[in-house]
Amino acid sequence: MPDIETGRLIYLIVLMAMVAGWFFMQSRQGWNKTLQQVAVWAMIFTGVAAGYGLWEDINRQGDIPRQAYEASTGSVTLPRARDGHYYLTATINGTPLRFVVDTGATDMVLTRADAEAAGLSPDSLNYLGRASTANGEVRTAYVRLDEVELGGVRDTDVPAVVNEGEMRQSLLGMGYLQRWGRIEITNGELILTR
Repeated sequence: MPDIETGRLIYLIVLMAMVAGWFFMQSRQGWNKTLQQVAVWAMIFTGVAAGYGLWEDINRQGDIPRQAYEASTGSVTLPRARDGHYYLTATINGTPLRFVVDTGATDMVLTRADAEAAGLSPDSLNYLGRASTANGEVRTAYVRLDEVELGGVRDTDVPAVVNEGEMRQSLLGMGYLQRWGRIEITNGELILTR
């Protein structure tokens, strides 16, 4: 038995001994009252144990679903997240970055932080472009990415823009998505195929 399992077992035994000792000390009040308290504590203990046992399943459901690459078909499958969006991780200039797929966006749009992680210098870019967003107009800088890899597919010299304003997530827009031969949404999955 691993050390962590042994530690948990010892903790549970000590906890149960303390609860049992408390019940015996309280038995002076009468057995009827003691049995009621035993029942209440048994329900609390069962609820805590069930919650502990199910915690990984509950926590796993909150995660963003994982993408899958199928080499034989050249397709990337993205399960829809709980918020209704499709998220993917693409490697930009050797750095994995998280994107939200946005078919309403014209270009691949990087946040300043993601641009810097990909080896660009956001402070030295020329923000000459303008883009209309849900939050109003923002300035953008046109860049070319040396390499973009998604699944087993690698593209070079990929155009993108860096958003000068605040953005929570980089966007994967139609400028990159149209490089894929087929874009399909079915059964809660977005499938990109080359």
